[in-house]
Amino acid sequence: MIHLIPGDPVRGALGSTATPELVEAKRESLGLNDPLWAQYAHYLKGLFSGDFGTSLISQTATSDVIAQRLPATLALAALGFLLAIAVAVPLGVAAGVLTRRGHGRRTELGFTTTSVVLGTIPDFMVGVALVYVFGVRLDLLPVAGNDTAAAYVLPVISLAIGPAAILARIIRIEMVTTLQADFIRTARAKRLPSSRVYLSHALPNALTAALTLSGLLLGSMVAGTVLVENVFAWPGLGSTIVSSILNKDYPVVQGIILMYGIGVLLINTLVDIALALLDPRSLIRED
Repeated sequence: MIHLIPGDPVRGALGSTATPELVEAKRESLGLNDPLWAQYAHYLKGLFSGDFGTSLISQTATSDVIAQRLPATLALAALGFLLAIAVAVPLGVAAGVLTRRGHGRRTELGFTTTSVVLGTIPDFMVGVALVYVFGVRLDLLPVAGNDTAAAYVLPVISLAIGPAAILARIIRIEMVTTLQADFIRTARAKRLPSSRVYLSHALPNALTAALTLSGLLLGSMVAGTVLVENVFAWPGLGSTIVSSILNKDYPVVQGIILMYGIGVLLINTLVDIALALLDPRSLIRED
């Protein structure tokens, strides 16, 4: 797809003053004159030997570019995910308790409406709003870079709001369903404290479905850092891939997309393992 974008990466790298002969020689040396299938085959051959290619613009190894930018993206995604969990679990549990057995219709309507609205707002729009309010109008927090701890606040919040709303809604639904189960009625019949019924008996069962969803949300949050990073000038893979697309830096774009794909697969695998440990019934055994 990036090959279909108008423009010449070699001309962009060499500058407008480069002669046509120099540009053509550079294209030939990079193999850009070869058919697309041949370029792809050459790229795959390099992948199997651990070679992600070299940036056409900076002449830096793509693996080095990824190594420099990946920690900032992982930090942003991890903090956003932890914030989403920290907000969603207590909110979802509280909403489930308050709306159990058909109680709290207004609370349920307000919670559902708010969570749906917040869950559908794109991350970058939340980020722009936070920049305007807390960076421009109030001048309370930095809106670019990651040099200080305060610089993490706005991008982490903008990344976490949507997933937190979605996850809280799912936890409420699961909590309401769990509180109607027979084992919860048995626990109440034993006159156990309400806090123990909710936290020790209901919550672990309600979190099983939420754990599956959280893995999908974490994968989407890693990919969602692309837009958030560009809003806050965050020095991670997201801002790098956008600038590389604009410059048609093929190796860097391909390498970063590959890393995003590997990240999503790894996250899903870890979630499956965690789900199996939390609920052994999810394991498929053969006699």
